[in-house]
Amino acid sequence: MLVHLIGPGGAGKTTVGALVAARLNWRFLDVDQYFLAAHGNIADFIRDRGYVEYAAHNVRLYEQLKRGTSVPTICVMSSGFMLYPAEVAPAYPALRRGIEEDGYTALLLPSFDLERCAKLIVGRQMSRPYLNANEDDEMRKIRDRFPAFMRLNCKRFASDGPPEQVAADIERFIVASMPSGGHGPYPVVVDHPTRPRGICGPRSEENDIQ
Repeated sequence: MLVHLIGPGGAGKTTVGALVAARLNWRFLDVDQYFLAAHGNIADFIRDRGYVEYAAHNVRLYEQLKRGTSVPTICVMSSGFMLYPAEVAPAYPALRRGIEEDGYTALLLPSFDLERCAKLIVGRQMSRPYLNANEDDEMRKIRDRFPAFMRLNCKRFASDGPPEQVAADIERFIVASMPSGGHGPYPVVVDHPTRPRGICGPRSEENDIQ
């Protein structure tokens, strides 16, 4: 079983995802960490080879990771994964559709209001010196992406609260969606991302967890 956490950078996916995995005793997988291990700094890769090439590599990496997943896993997706151009890779449209349509996928946003979401996302991104982020670029990015995220047919979680509370909300969502007893127990799997180990129901206001 593979549960995807999606959303923009700064939404709290990695922090919350690790907490959810620990609560469920599941494997935790962060696609960005595997990309870093395989290709180095993402910003440098995009600068040197372009965003489309980065996206194509990321799709292939996700395919490898997905094939290698044999235990229940919380998978944190790259921030733009659900928004790539359809032609970025032959398999991408089906992969994206599978993630979006899967009843366990969780979309994290710090707010469902554009202005508040943008302010919180940019603030979080600018507080991360390793990103070498530009405030205007980050604001433009989240403003461009926010409508697309809001159009996704996924269960949405407001991630501006304490990470432990957001993780508890997502855990309850996952467990409630599973057949009785289907959530474990399973052994915890601690991943060291060196090489890959070789998916949301109809949208409505009821899909929003605030």
